[in-house]
Amino acid sequence: MKNVKITLAIFFLSLTHVWAQSKAVLIASPDQKIQVAVWSGREGEIRYQVTHHHTVVIDSSVLGLELADADRTHPFNFVSASGTRLVNDRYRMIYYKKSMVSYQANQRVLHYVNEKKAGVSIVFQVSNDAVAFKYLLTGKSTGIQQVVKENTAFNFPAGTATWLQPMQVAKSGWESSNPAYEEHYHTDVPVENVGENKTGWVYPALFKVKESWVLLTESGLDSQYCATRLLSTRTPGNFTIGFPDPREVITGKGYLPQATLPFSSPWRVITIGSLETIITSTAGTDLAKPAVVQNTSFVKPGKASWSWINSKDDFITYDEQVRYIDFAADMHWQYCLVDADWDRKIGYAQMQKLVDYAKGKNVSLLLWYNSAGDWNTVKYTPKNLLLTHESRMKEFARIRKMGVKGVKIDFFAGDGQSVIKYYIDILNDAAANRLMVNFHGATLPRGWARTYPHLLTAEAVRGFENVTFNQADADREAEICTVLPFTRNVFDPMDYTPVNLYKVQSGVQRKTSNAFQLALSVMFLSGIQHYAESPEGMAKVDAQVKAVLRELSSTWDDVKFLAGYPGKYVVLARRAGKKWYIAGINAQPVSQKVPIDLAIFGKRNAQLITDGNDSFSFHIENINAAATPVKEVEMKASGGLLMVLE
Repeated sequence: MKNVKITLAIFFLSLTHVWAQSKAVLIASPDQKIQVAVWSGREGEIRYQVTHHHTVVIDSSVLGLELADADRTHPFNFVSASGTRLVNDRYRMIYYKKSMVSYQANQRVLHYVNEKKAGVSIVFQVSNDAVAFKYLLTGKSTGIQQVVKENTAFNFPAGTATWLQPMQVAKSGWESSNPAYEEHYHTDVPVENVGENKTGWVYPALFKVKESWVLLTESGLDSQYCATRLLSTRTPGNFTIGFPDPREVITGKGYLPQATLPFSSPWRVITIGSLETIITSTAGTDLAKPAVVQNTSFVKPGKASWSWINSKDDFITYDEQVRYIDFAADMHWQYCLVDADWDRKIGYAQMQKLVDYAKGKNVSLLLWYNSAGDWNTVKYTPKNLLLTHESRMKEFARIRKMGVKGVKIDFFAGDGQSVIKYYIDILNDAAANRLMVNFHGATLPRGWARTYPHLLTAEAVRGFENVTFNQADADREAEICTVLPFTRNVFDPMDYTPVNLYKVQSGVQRKTSNAFQLALSVMFLSGIQHYAESPEGMAKVDAQVKAVLRELSSTWDDVKFLAGYPGKYVVLARRAGKKWYIAGINAQPVSQKVPIDLAIFGKRNAQLITDGNDSFSFHIENINAAATPVKEVEMKASGGLLMVLE
């Protein structure tokens, strides 16, 4: 209790300017290490500040919404705040960094009204690793209410470092198919050098404020709201919530949030702590809505072979898919993905034969679809079969009857409200037909894997396919891979399509080593992991390495962060049952030594796989953890490690 009093006293001293304007409402984490103050400014605006271990990580920042309804304009006056209520939640994830998650947070609800007596409330929930808040529009309305702007801001102190990925411009890129969350990150950039960006930055966005790390994202997105992004302004350190480009819509439909009252915004989630906190936090799913799918017996995570990553468009043929089905069977993988144009190059009748053939090999098929109406010019098929509920249900029922287990749906239109509704309508209809889903050319899932557990993965990343397209991306692969565990892949499954152990067949020279590639099988989280290797390439891989990939778990129970720094290197451990896997990757041009404390995993035998004499060979070592409690491992430049402890 004494420490709590000291903490609060220091916090109060930091709010001298706040008390001069209005009495602050305080919300603290259960362990008191995170403190939030909310008050009304001199101009009637709502403001907040966040501290972590007495350090200001979000300085005085504005909150609020603007609606098209003239009766619901600001400024809002503070009315009351609820008392502190302890929120407890416990939930199971079919596929995630942890199989069983416990969440605890302190909640307070702040109520405001304007001169027209129209009300808005802000719900704050502060856990030991995150601050979350959302807006509630209260009362009743006779018609649709539309949010035209969100004033939410995040002001970071001077000296903050940033890891940010630019938002792609709508209708740009190949076949006008952007945005798809596929740019390179700007790594370790001082906030003073970020500059204004009206297109925006994607979530999750990573910041370092002195010794505290901060990760911004959103969660609990439903079909009434649009997905948002961060905008940076001319003021260094100032970021605001931005809405999508008006072109990011289903043709003829809306991009702004809209609903009848009452309704709420998604949660704004600020994860705060050490790098270990960032890696192990479950804040993104803690704030997501509970599962709406009750019967999840058809949801089966796994690994998949995939011909397109190596042989591209011309080989989506019957014979090529037979080879990759056989490949999956040999590797004990559960799935084979058949990609674009299968309806024209194979056809439904031959696809039924493939499904039956695969079933005899204990392999299930996943089929690709083009989501698109006319919002881009992509010509791949099947196209236009998913645009309406009636068409989706007819197509989904057809392939379910054939024995297909899931769909990969590509080339979405962006983040507008109508597009978000399209995603969710697809998820609901897929669940009704017991089909698993993979979204590509898509938005960040924002915790949907909890709400819709049959959404096993989504792209929203500059994945390995870009390595196969050009040498520039191959040259930067190691860098982006060491940022993703701290950003994109923290809360949401990510279909990077990793693990190429022989060579890129397009002629591009892969710059990462084989051990680096092998480590990605554990480093990256995806409910279905599509491997970027061919049957011929895997035939050249060491038998012991192939055995690891055959036996590798498709689900995880726990995670530990061991070492690393975003953009440089990362080492983490994942547990499946009683077995631990330690994965490490290094993006630096020099080697990185990492001492691994094996004692924390118990007295186990370990198999360590690192790079051999060249980038395409392995060194395999067996370790007695009881005799070697701490093992120092050296990762070569653009190299990696994988250790199996059992």
